[in-house]
Amino acid sequence: MEATEQLTTIEQYATQQLAADKSGHGLDHINRVVTNAKMLLAEEPSADYVLTLAAAYLHDVIDDKLVDDVPDAEQHVIDLLKSVEMPEAKIETIMLIIKNMSFSKTLTDDQQPLPLEGQIVQDSDRLDAIGAIGITRAIYYGGHHSEKIYDPQIAPRKHMTKEEYRNLNNETIINHFYEKLLKLAEQMNTPVAQRIAKKRQQTMLDFLDAFKGEWNGMR
Repeated sequence: MEATEQLTTIEQYATQQLAADKSGHGLDHINRVVTNAKMLLAEEPSADYVLTLAAAYLHDVIDDKLVDDVPDAEQHVIDLLKSVEMPEAKIETIMLIIKNMSFSKTLTDDQQPLPLEGQIVQDSDRLDAIGAIGITRAIYYGGHHSEKIYDPQIAPRKHMTKEEYRNLNNETIINHFYEKLLKLAEQMNTPVAQRIAKKRQQTMLDFLDAFKGEWNGMR
């Protein structure tokens, strides 16, 4: 199967799986991640183009915050990749990437190192989690899960396990910036993503300053 046909089929699968998402991980997010990945691939010509974009399309279809049965979702992805005649070695790499690229995975003891392709997809995903889009998605996700907007009596959590990070009972939307989003700029892998992240980081810091000022009644 030609590479273009492979990616079209993979895109269609991701579309089918995420079309109904209402948490900020829907098709608009996937398309931005793929666009980011193409941008970064232009600066990293040694990376496998098809493998990278396949992982970019599929990175959320096995996410445990979005699917109920992760092993089943993983098997469906493997079956999909086999059906488009993706080589076994590339299937293994794609699965490694999408199983190990999330922020929550960094809070565990079994995260596997990412190849260059995985670093590109991780950067592409994290760029969409920061800046103006990141602010909007954080609020959208928090509202979807009925999170409190802000409570100055609830301090941001530190040194969390994955289980603690997933527990939203003591989470606020504003604290999510300190618990995750403001950490991402320094975790970018590629030079281009690092440069873009600095600007988007400042956008978030400016927002937080304005938010807290308005919260406290400043005119």
